[in-house]
Amino acid sequence: GINIAQRVMDCGDAGHILLSKHVAEDLEQYGHWRPHLHDLGECEVKHGARLSIVNLYTEELGNPEVPQKLRHARAKAAPHFGAEERPGGKGWMLVAGAAILILALVGTLLLWQRRAAPSARSGPSPSATPVATNVPVVPEKSIAVLPFENLSSDKDNAFFADGVQDEILTDLAKVADLKVISRTSVIGYRDATARNLRKIGQELGVAHLLEGSVQRAGGKVRVNAQLMDARTDTHLWAQTYDRDLADVFAIQSEIAKAIADQLQAKLSPNEKNAIEQPPTTDVTAFDLYSRAKSIDLTITFSANRRVKLLQEVDLLNQAVGRDPSFFLAYCALADAQDTLYFFGGDRTAERLSSAEAAVEAAFRLRPEAGEAHLARAQHRYHGYLDYRGALAELELARQTLAHNSRLIALAGYIALRQGRYEEGLHQLERSLELDPQNFVTLQSIASTYRNLRKYPEQRAFLKRALAIRPDDAGTQVALAWVDLEENADPSHLHETIASIRQNNPDALSSIANTWIFCALAERDLSAGADALAALGESPFSFDAARLTHSFAEGLLARMVNDEAKAQSAFTTARAQQEKLVQSEPDYGPALCALGLIDAGLARKEEALSEGRRAIELMPMEKDAYNGAYMVVYFAVISAWVGEKNIACEQLEKLTRQPSPVSYGQLKLLPYWDPLRGDPRFEKIVASLAPNDAKQ
Repeated sequence: GINIAQRVMDCGDAGHILLSKHVAEDLEQYGHWRPHLHDLGECEVKHGARLSIVNLYTEELGNPEVPQKLRHARAKAAPHFGAEERPGGKGWMLVAGAAILILALVGTLLLWQRRAAPSARSGPSPSATPVATNVPVVPEKSIAVLPFENLSSDKDNAFFADGVQDEILTDLAKVADLKVISRTSVIGYRDATARNLRKIGQELGVAHLLEGSVQRAGGKVRVNAQLMDARTDTHLWAQTYDRDLADVFAIQSEIAKAIADQLQAKLSPNEKNAIEQPPTTDVTAFDLYSRAKSIDLTITFSANRRVKLLQEVDLLNQAVGRDPSFFLAYCALADAQDTLYFFGGDRTAERLSSAEAAVEAAFRLRPEAGEAHLARAQHRYHGYLDYRGALAELELARQTLAHNSRLIALAGYIALRQGRYEEGLHQLERSLELDPQNFVTLQSIASTYRNLRKYPEQRAFLKRALAIRPDDAGTQVALAWVDLEENADPSHLHETIASIRQNNPDALSSIANTWIFCALAERDLSAGADALAALGESPFSFDAARLTHSFAEGLLARMVNDEAKAQSAFTTARAQQEKLVQSEPDYGPALCALGLIDAGLARKEEALSEGRRAIELMPMEKDAYNGAYMVVYFAVISAWVGEKNIACEQLEKLTRQPSPVSYGQLKLLPYWDPLRGDPRFEKIVASLAPNDAKQ
């Protein structure tokens, strides 16, 4: 803060009170300060950086003149330290003192305003309604398109109504002059009778909302749409369209253009042409596409992801089968195929080839479209971890999809994989500005904070995710798991799983994996058997690696020193894993899983060789996220085959950087038991302990 304040004050003359744009936006929330804030534009400061500067002055304080530095509009203004101004001299001390003074002044003003604001207006007491001092300014040209109500007698037409809403939203998102909230974040406001428009506007950070309804009967369709000012809850525009069903795509374009006009958004010729282009001319293909998109909205990091992705792929294949020119369906199909390959456990050449074919089909139809470049960027990333190629495609996509939340999020995921955590988190949080209730993005940010061992931040984002889906069992156990990792305390996780068993038994299969780890941490064989039963035929995920039911049985047996049962289970698991490695010999997680099994079977040389090869195939330099898991597995392999020094070397490496290694896991989980008592291992465990435990 001192550093930024000094750079801000470097732009001013004597008597100026200059603020960064961020601080000014905080003050702007209070009505009687707003007139005293005067935007000066950008000022170039140290290292060529540019800061947006605001001048604060009243009749009693501040300097109303434009600072000389800005008035002369110097192209570059590198600081010049004279004899009295270099660090350590009197001039530098004055600047630093001024910076501290300004920070103190602004902090005092904010604190005074926070205390004074409740008494200046009617309403609840300060304790009931705290005044926000960090509320972002809502752009005037911002909108969320809420789910359209299905008024058709056939309830299956709800998918059609969703498709109409989504297409209008998609058209509006093509207008660079508008901020449009992604569909992921508006789907939760489906109940039109329970909508509080002002509250929705605040939650989504928009000034306007579009509501509507769709009624489809025979070959006719009626679409109602109304534009609302979310700040005042007033109507701005409304229109009813009665047309032939085949004209529904023209209706969507007309509504989008009317809304852009109402919001006085600048519409380029290219944007106008893009909006007027119908997604398809086949209503049945549009139905299939809409159903697929609705399924896509429900996919999260859960056990049933693969099933839903396969359903989505099937529907999209039917859609492009009916209309081979359905560009957006090909883009969605490529995304679903790539996700199946990357997250769904189907790492076959056939799946990758299907994704490639969908991307190429999209390019044949619209080679200049931003959506095509985004689809190829996702394919380069998910299929090949080709970061350079993906980023190049994102730059091309950004020319027409500058405000696309998926594009921004993908840039964030790439940065994270490259180990650029600060930039990756920044991009993901930027994507939340356009998609504030994206459940998967919130989960991803929480997972990143986990690897950074920033547990308070991890909890905060998991709680935000739970606020969107309070009944999501996977997120409930993820939140409880934080206590195990940070404090080596599995009690909260145990209680959460017990609550789910009692109140939501249908969700047990989705949390069975974490339940197994809880049983391992508590050395509870009975709970482990129950968790295995709940897992059913689903794979056991040992973090990045997908293992079999048999491996989990061996892990539990090994925990209670039942070597005969462990050997039998690991032998079965090896036969299954070997087939998987043969089908994908260059995939690190599959190979390191085989190494874990071989270590359990005391096949020392094979296990160590497989662990090392897995690290070569997926080094942290190539994939900071999964690469770290390869090192974790190699450490476990080394511990199991008696190579304690190698195991500790790997763990020491992981504790010096972001990784999934945590105090609680090392302290509690039995697969680290071979290292217990080793001074080097115990020192590693102590280094990760929370501060109160260290004391």
